Amino acid sequence: MDEKFKTLKNEIQQLKNRNRKKDIFLSIILVSLAVFIYLKHSSLKNDKIIRVQGIIVEDVSGKERILIGAPIPYAKNRARTDTLKIKETWGKKFGEKYMGWYKEYKHDANGIVILDENGWDKIIVGDPTPDPIIGKRIGNSTGIIINDKTGLERTGYGILDVNGSDRVVLGLDKSNGTEGATLSVMPDGTTGLNLNSDKQSIFVGKAAKGNWNSPDKEEFHGIIIRDEKMGEKIISQKN
Repeated sequence: MDEKFKTLKNEIQQLKNRNRKKDIFLSIILVSLAVFIYLKHSSLKNDKIIRVQGIIVEDVSGKERILIGAPIPYAKNRARTDTLKIKETWGKKFGEKYMGWYKEYKHDANGIVILDENGWDKIIVGDPTPDPIIGKRIGNSTGIIINDKTGLERTGYGILDVNGSDRVVLGLDKSNGTEGATLSVMPDGTTGLNLNSDKQSIFVGKAAKGNWNSPDKEEFHGIIIRDEKMGEKIISQKN
């Protein structure tokens, strides 16, 4: 009887020891969890930097409308990267060769692209910005671009890097994508306003020696009116 009592007593003691170890282990887990939650909360509260590679903002219907990234993330709703949509919209207008040219265009950007409900790029802020939808830029452009409802660039402001030299340009384009009015500062010192119509072009400002705006390839200050098609000088008023 005494042996059974001792055995039972020992088993009870072992159970107590095990329960005590479990309690200690559970207490350690709870304390560790509490410390982790506190540190996490403290980190979120004090950390003011969010690090991401890209962000896509969708509208209420689930369409991608704002792309942010370096480079901007791919969006299935973006018309510029939808070959079938480009072919239907622009390929029919410019013919079969256009799609071959389009493959060489740069569509990426580091910055922000705002899309309309049909997926066309409407506003781009980037470094660099994408190529126009009707041709490649002559250099990387850093700035702001605003397009029409078919993705055609209509105005923009930025710095254009051409062979290592910067051109600062503010442009307003016609409905066919060609330049309508351009205010520019060129690397050679040429500074002026170009106005282009179907029949004439007007330059107002300073044209550096050798610049194409100068009627005689000499340094020029004043107003020049030219025949747009022939390139011939109509009026040249200096000073």
